Amino acid sequence: MSRCDVSSRRAVRPRWPRVLVAAVPAVGLALAAAFPAGAVAAPAGNETQARLRQLAREVVAAGAPGVLVRVDDGRGRPVEIAEQAAWTRRDHVLKAGDEFRMGSSTKTMMAVLVLGLAAEGRLALTDPVDKWLPGKVPGDASITLRMLLNHTSGLYDYTGDPAIRPSMLGTDRRRWTPEKLLAVGVKHKPLFAPGTRWSYSNTGYAAIGAVLERVTGTSLADLVRDRITRPLGLDHTYYATDRSWRGPYARGYEPDAAHMPPAVPAAFRRFAGPRHDGHVDVSGHDPGWGGPAGAVVSTTRDWARFQSALMSGKLLPAAQLAQLRTTVPMDARHPDGPGYGLGIQTAAHPCGTFWGHDGGMPGYLTTGLTDRTGGRTAAVLVSAEFWAEFEADPKLAKAAQALQTAVTCAMFGKPVPGAS
Repeated sequence: MSRCDVSSRRAVRPRWPRVLVAAVPAVGLALAAAFPAGAVAAPAGNETQARLRQLAREVVAAGAPGVLVRVDDGRGRPVEIAEQAAWTRRDHVLKAGDEFRMGSSTKTMMAVLVLGLAAEGRLALTDPVDKWLPGKVPGDASITLRMLLNHTSGLYDYTGDPAIRPSMLGTDRRRWTPEKLLAVGVKHKPLFAPGTRWSYSNTGYAAIGAVLERVTGTSLADLVRDRITRPLGLDHTYYATDRSWRGPYARGYEPDAAHMPPAVPAAFRRFAGPRHDGHVDVSGHDPGWGGPAGAVVSTTRDWARFQSALMSGKLLPAAQLAQLRTTVPMDARHPDGPGYGLGIQTAAHPCGTFWGHDGGMPGYLTTGLTDRTGGRTAAVLVSAEFWAEFEADPKLAKAAQALQTAVTCAMFGKPVPGAS
């Protein structure tokens, strides 16, 4: 959907052009005091660790229920920080290794699966989607798998359709398949001719999921397990097939209707779930409406291992890794600005050029960053998301941007703003 259309939910889409790195024009994420929790020796020194913890506490003080931070600059033991608001402790004591919903970072794994099959000769990035899903994407047979992966297909984003809204709010527990999500998206007129522009589209990844299952005859959950998580030993990473969790998990929250920021539209103010302290626990929601665009669960530690393996060439041959890193501008007016590859984003930051993705689902706002080689990684979770989705809380956004900037600099081993 259009970035300016606030009448519809924009979950599972990237937020970097409005909330990731405050120090980079037009690039951003969001990121989030209560009790001291398990940090270990900081690779850049005690000052860096202390500053990151202070900033995480400030995000919580600004209104975030909880925050996880993990930073590895490749030179020592990672920094791991967990901070949470006092009222959340009755539900769960947040820990560094807790599982959480990754949202749109799922797209990176989907791209890896496609590129792996391309390396085996079972499909090609130049294949038209109609080759694998005949008649499922009406109108223009020129949409290729590459266009689906880098968001140049022109397909309308299904998350803007009101049919998805009850599932986002947890009031509808129907099980969405990639084909059903694709059908919702293609009911709408394309935004532009394929390959002529860039526009984020979860519908493109619904199509990718359907193609993967058609080519392999295997479910997405099994493909993620067999081709990525099991070989890498990612014990707490999986493609969710229902609302259950497999290990200890971070609770995700949204404000209840009475405490929702005024900027959030009326249609998105009432979540299903247990209520207390002005919030709704949305951890029990089924992420199936995210499907191939957003259904993966992981941890900060697992995601760091995944990103390191990917960028260092352990998951893909060199030719396919080069394709993954081949980007298109996210804003045609700034051809040298933030770029999108195949399921991955990149941008220049004063502390270094980063790669990665962010993701948002109710209760979970995430970012995973790495450098080009995978030798450095960083991840942040904020356990609430609608404040960022609708740009509804400037105070929290400011605190989150300060934390994200510090995390990015710490990952590159550069001085953290505010640290001595």
